[in-house]
Amino acid sequence: MGATKRSVDELLAEARQGLDRIGPEEAAAVQSEGGLLVDIRYAALRERDGTIPGALIVERNELEWRLDPQCDHRLPEATHHDLPVVVVCNEGYASSFAAVSLRQLGLTRATDLAGGFQAWRAAGLPVH
Repeated sequence: MGATKRSVDELLAEARQGLDRIGPEEAAAVQSEGGLLVDIRYAALRERDGTIPGALIVERNELEWRLDPQCDHRLPEATHHDLPVVVVCNEGYASSFAAVSLRQLGLTRATDLAGGFQAWRAAGLPVH
């Protein structure tokens, strides 16, 4: 029996069905209320465009290990499964898949920033 062939656009649409994606101002509010903004962009993009003050930098390939509250390799900020987490990528695509992965770990309030870092910057929010 062969695998079903689906496009990345189909997978992305399916992933986003379960997310309440938020905009830059909402993401800033989550952060100010104690939630985590997690920047998964690779170093070259962070160096080129800057970073969001206070955001955790976690490369995508380490995300699940760093944010799983049950993992020995978690970050100190990954304290519980009900923690609000907003994943930020460059334009808001990879972050949708990453947020779904965090939800599968039990981080039920994980979501992503629609439009990613570029939307944050375009909204005039702080950037280092």
